[in-house]
Amino acid sequence: MSTQVKHRGQAPSPEPATRDAVLARALTRTYRDARGAAVQALADVSLRVGRGEVLAVVGPSGCGKTTLLELICGLQTPDGGTITSAPAVLMPQRDLLLPWLSAAENAALALRVAGHSRAEARARASALFADLGLEGFEGARPEELSGGMRQRVAFLRTLLAGKPVLCLDEPFGALDAITRGEMQEWLSLTLTREARTVVLVTHDVEEAIMLADRVAVLSPRPGRVIEELEVNLPRPRARTDGEVSSLRERALRALGGAARA
Repeated sequence: MSTQVKHRGQAPSPEPATRDAVLARALTRTYRDARGAAVQALADVSLRVGRGEVLAVVGPSGCGKTTLLELICGLQTPDGGTITSAPAVLMPQRDLLLPWLSAAENAALALRVAGHSRAEARARASALFADLGLEGFEGARPEELSGGMRQRVAFLRTLLAGKPVLCLDEPFGALDAITRGEMQEWLSLTLTREARTVVLVTHDVEEAIMLADRVAVLSPRPGRVIEELEVNLPRPRARTDGEVSSLRERALRALGGAARA
């Protein structure tokens, strides 16, 4: 099977003229564990993400969700199949804020890497703090921020990378339930203002349905797409909505069936 990895361009430009921002066909990926044994993370994964679409990927631990994001971002190369993506940036599970930098300086890191001066990068990042509910904390160190605030700074850093595709890996997984719910609402509103293509990995089925336009359910390792759910619901969405509950049950049934197979 042929292998192809292609990222269209490198500049933070608008999304490509094609209909899909991300297109994977028959994707496979195998790696070696600490003992040198082969472990297949993904098997025959085919999926597409339309321009401006939010796709959530759910599945059990170890099913290759993070591997999929790294393939989209060009951080790994598939063993088989093809993947084509517009320029993409990864927001990892941990915020990875640098403790010696202020919140604004951490958010501005992507701009500094792109060659902007320290003053310009900090000014551009600081100008967005109010939109993200962080006004007044531009000069705070990471240890002075709550978990939710740290995640907002990390998201702003990801946003300022200027890539049309955002790959978010369990962005709220380490937060408590109340903060997580608040952050889900905040992200939904932010993506309404800052239209990007998003691939969101989460273990939380309800989070996927609340945030995504479509949900891809992966099987246990090696990960395969076993079901795709269209979420044709207006935003903002309520957890008590009957259709949200129905979609959640469908996703959970798919996950339960795959685990028993």
